[in-house]
Amino acid sequence: MSYLVLARKWRPQTFEEVVGQHAVVRTLQNAIDRKRIPHAIIFSGVRGVGKTTLARLVAKALNCQDGPTRIPCNRCEHCVEITNGNAIDIHEIDGASNRGIQEIRELKENIRFFPNKSRYKIIIIDEVHMLTTEAFNALLKTLEEPPEHVFFMFATTELHKIPITILSRCQRYELQKVSSRELFAFFSKIAREEKVKISDWALNIIVREAGGSVRDGLSLLDQIFSFSGDKITDEDVIQVLGLVDSQVVSSLAAAVLNGDLASGLKMLDEVTAYGIDLKRLVNDLLYYFRGLLVCRISANPERLLEMPDQEFEEMRQVAAQHTAETLQLYFNLLLKGAEEMQYSSHPRLSLELTLIRASEAGNVVPVSQLLERLENIHGNGIVTSEKYRATPQASAAKTAVREKAKKGVAPKPVRVEIQKESASQGSKEAEKEELDEETKKQEIAAPAVSEVAPEAVNQKEDEEASAESIVQPPAKEVRKNWDEFIDYVMDRKKWMAHTLRLCSGVREEGSDLILKFDDPSDCKMLQTKENIKFLTEFSQDFFQKEFKIVIRIRGGDSQGMINQEGIGPQEERRALANDPLVQMATEVLGGRVVNIRTGPRSR
Repeated sequence: MSYLVLARKWRPQTFEEVVGQHAVVRTLQNAIDRKRIPHAIIFSGVRGVGKTTLARLVAKALNCQDGPTRIPCNRCEHCVEITNGNAIDIHEIDGASNRGIQEIRELKENIRFFPNKSRYKIIIIDEVHMLTTEAFNALLKTLEEPPEHVFFMFATTELHKIPITILSRCQRYELQKVSSRELFAFFSKIAREEKVKISDWALNIIVREAGGSVRDGLSLLDQIFSFSGDKITDEDVIQVLGLVDSQVVSSLAAAVLNGDLASGLKMLDEVTAYGIDLKRLVNDLLYYFRGLLVCRISANPERLLEMPDQEFEEMRQVAAQHTAETLQLYFNLLLKGAEEMQYSSHPRLSLELTLIRASEAGNVVPVSQLLERLENIHGNGIVTSEKYRATPQASAAKTAVREKAKKGVAPKPVRVEIQKESASQGSKEAEKEELDEETKKQEIAAPAVSEVAPEAVNQKEDEEASAESIVQPPAKEVRKNWDEFIDYVMDRKKWMAHTLRLCSGVREEGSDLILKFDDPSDCKMLQTKENIKFLTEFSQDFFQKEFKIVIRIRGGDSQGMINQEGIGPQEERRALANDPLVQMATEVLGGRVVNIRTGPRSR
């Protein structure tokens, strides 16, 4: 007798032998017991999960000599013929090969006649989604009112391709991927029956590669049995399946986490020399970092990760040494790198660039911890300015920002540009001379200071702090920089920039930015409240002045063309300028605010 592959040898012959799919099996058995069997059934799911097998089992249960029964005897003539695949009343059709309307017409003519030997005629169409539209239409009436002696069983991997008119006439059963634990138990049973010794680690690898498909796993198992004989080692599985050793993956991950780029690139070169698929390596690395992240954030990671106990314990120890934010960053970088490799003509170079990015990423510190560190710096006196800590509003704002950061609430996106101050050697010497001179004056005036009341000193310090706390970024002149402003608007709203070029005149009067137009049609779009708001934001962002837009038309009596109450971002700009976090950043960095932008580009 010719050799029978494991996928055919271990095909279930009863409902109890089906791996997984417990809900579907129970529903079918109850329907058979209560004689509520639908005349048309669709089994859907990924490859190798038991669609065609269940269709054959239903046919066997219906035509069994003791049936219809939920437990076919597998001994009678009908059961044996169905098992061998030569039952005359079971028509199993490949939808991909017999997809035209002519084949369906022949099928309809055939089902008009009663069964030759069995109780029912069973029509099994595999990959039914491959039928043409005309073939589906030819089936509609037959599916709606089929003969009493005919049952239809459809199997498909792409349920969405079947017309809704067909789906509405069938009872649907969606088969799920088989769980890893059930696959592991099933493959262990096969290994024992086949008298082959294989480790749990090797079986876990086969289960992972099967991806929830029983048939895929049996094909891999058959291949490994042929390679190794009666005893299978872990190295055999790695060699046959072309996998990357777990030690290589963990070592490469350790190099990335430690920022050891040289070791990482060296290991990558060694792996490439062995001819290992780089895409598989990246996928293994992705799953490793996913495991680290699960170990770091989950209370019960063993439920989400299926691996040997030794590897699981090592992974937990590695995960404990890094923050969840750090692991998430590495996972995100590797995921993007894997996507880039799919479309890259140089996969190795793409992978090397991904490792470089990941190695240089460094540790990620949560925002709440950064705020607390800055607060500690102020508290320890490293930053000598007392303005920020002395203001009650600043302390309250700082607490609010820290609480929002802990809760994960992101602040409103704005742009505040801070430029670090730098002084030349000459200016530093001049500052030193001024400081020495000021010190001498203070020493001379020291006795007089002691006579000042403490309340007056505190009041004076508060006045100085409040006066100095208002940030005033450098402004630009309107007429001198008007052309640059139009280019600035061009990057944000092209039509508005073209409209501004039609201005016959522009000038600044106090807090008003006055735009003159000769023709009312030139500025009609600009006069809406929404566009005035955009123009106000653009002008304030560019000129760093709290402008109010005024449009004047030649011969017109009215100056303000639209009510601008509530549309100006002046209050928002003031709040940003005096934000405690901005002030603290300028003090810590020794810089100054050069731009405050609230317009659309900064969002």
